[in-house]
Amino acid sequence: MSEERTPTTCIICGMEKWEGMRIIDGFICDSCETEMVQTDVQDAKYPFFIHQLRRIWYQNNA
Repeated sequence: MSEERTPTTCIICGMEKWEGMRIIDGFICDSCETEMVQTDVQDAKYPFFIHQLRRIWYQNNA
């Protein structure tokens, strides 16, 4: 019997995607992972990424 896969909602962009990585109970799609890795700490979007990643921590410790 084959396992059916369903898309997972990315914790960063909120879109359902097929490919990405799991961190605890969260999911980050490949495109968001790539953007995060290439974002400089001085970039205006950096705090947004940190905020979204903290959601994983808060969900796990709730």
